[in-house]
Amino acid sequence: MAITLNNGFKMPIIGLGVWRMEGKEIRDLITNSIKLGYRHFDCAADYKNETEVGEALAEAFKTGLVKREDLFITTKLWNSDHGHVVEACKDSLKKLQLDYLDLYLVHFPVATKHTGVGATDSALDDDGVLDIDTTISLETTWHAMEDLVSLGLARSIGISNYDIFLTRDCLAYSKVKPAVNQIETHPYFQRESLVKFCQKHGICVTAHTPLGGAVANTEWFGTVSVLDDPVLKGLTEKYKKTVAQIVLRWGIQRNTVVIPKSSKVERLKENFEVLDFELSKEDMDLLKELDRNYRTNQPAKFWGINLYA
Repeated sequence: MAITLNNGFKMPIIGLGVWRMEGKEIRDLITNSIKLGYRHFDCAADYKNETEVGEALAEAFKTGLVKREDLFITTKLWNSDHGHVVEACKDSLKKLQLDYLDLYLVHFPVATKHTGVGATDSALDDDGVLDIDTTISLETTWHAMEDLVSLGLARSIGISNYDIFLTRDCLAYSKVKPAVNQIETHPYFQRESLVKFCQKHGICVTAHTPLGGAVANTEWFGTVSVLDDPVLKGLTEKYKKTVAQIVLRWGIQRNTVVIPKSSKVERLKENFEVLDFELSKEDMDLLKELDRNYRTNQPAKFWGINLYA
């Protein structure tokens, strides 16, 4: 099952996020997920594992497990490389051992001090606050992103963590429209206005953190997981599905792409088995009531500044 982007390319509606995956673990993860049917992988320069992902993909191509044209590979431009877009993209391609990307995203709508192409550092100033580069506009960054399409380095380009105002601006100054806006959204953080705005203007919404971050965000940010919600637990018996499956299905029925992460094979399998049932309108309405406007991914912890304030 796939969503057709505004440029005609198709994006699988379920993908695998590789944030916080390392070494041999990621090679096994990629191989196992391909065997289970995953064809969409969400990477980022900042995850610092593109080399390992690239090795796993190369092995999968070499052994005939899958063909390159059957996969949809996303990666992202880090904040410190806004002034070096083409070089950063080429660096990611080299690490991933690919000739082109299916999708390249601006990871966050902020340029920071350059620390070397692909270094993905978040330099802090003397006050311990993110060292923001005020000489590079998001418009400048976007026009460099557009060059990637004409150079054949990326089939689609998009944005990530953009709000309505920034998305509107991008639509206004772009020659190549953003195909995707990847944002945190889940039943506790539904962002209905942003989702509908993007979809109205032909921008596909990808839900990162579609399960509310679960253990990863609880460990890093001390946030509460949607997977523990009693209302959602109450639906598991009705649908004979897990809470995670119900939450992912909710995301799919909103016409958003979901990219859960897991390092466990049984969870990979479980997360992929969400196309064989449908939530009723009543239950979709029930889940709408769970919204708390609750963001679980909080980079301010590391940056000394809340960019969402």
